[in-house]
Order: sequence, then structure tokens, then C-alpha cells
Amino acid sequence: MNMRIRWVIVTLLAAGLLSGCERGERAAGANPLHLPPPGFVGDGRKGAVVYRQNCQTCHGAGAAGTDQGPSLLRDIYAPGRHANLAFHLAVKNGVKAHHDNKGDMPPLEVSPEDVEHVIQYVRELQVKAGVFRP
Repeated sequence: MNMRIRWVIVTLLAAGLLSGCERGERAAGANPLHLPPPGFVGDGRKGAVVYRQNCQTCHGAGAAGTDQGPSLLRDIYAPGRHANLAFHLAVKNGVKAHHDNKGDMPPLEVSPEDVEHVIQYVRELQVKAGVFRP
């Protein structure tokens, strides 16, 4: 098993997201990964609005970062290093500071669909900034 897959499995186990799955212990209708319905596609224009309301105070205008939160326009936040699932989990569970010393991110009350819109907005900004190519 390659190291990246092993890291993802360990991370999910540590977050308690895989425990009990084999035994069907998850409540019907539960959304432990905080994901939108299958096939849902985020809209960057809607994401810009949600971002300004919920993320901009810490992550800055245009996701450029502030003293409170990192810029999301860095390679470390590109899809190959932080998949969309990582953003969903960060919103749902919060995040301990780990890439810099900007402080912890608290959990936020934002719907999975709105998070997906924000992800689309951030990915569009990342492409414009040259962080990655789709």
C-alpha cells in the first residue's frame, strides 16, 4: 500500500470516520464526511459570497491569508495535497494549526453544499494564481 493511501486511512481512522462502518453503526442519513449529495457541483460565484461571509475574516480577501489564517493560494492547499474532502472535514471538525502558526480553525456551521461552492471558488482562485492547472 502506498504511503499516501496509508496516510488517508490513518487520518480517517483517527478522526473516527471509519470506526463502526463495517458493523453498520452509522445512523441512517448521517453525513459523517459532511459532503453534498452525489453529483452536486459547486458554483464559484455562489462560493465567493459564502467565502466572504464565513472565511474571509481569517483567510483574507481572495484567499490571500491574514495574521489569523493562512493563504489558500499556496501549493500545500492545491488539490493534489489537500483534496476537497480535507476542506469539508476542516469546516465540519475544525483544524489544529499544522502548516504554520496562525492558530486553530474552529468548526463552522456551513452546509456541505455551501462548502462545495467555496471549494470551487478557492480552486478557481488557485488556478488564476498558478497554484495548479486543472
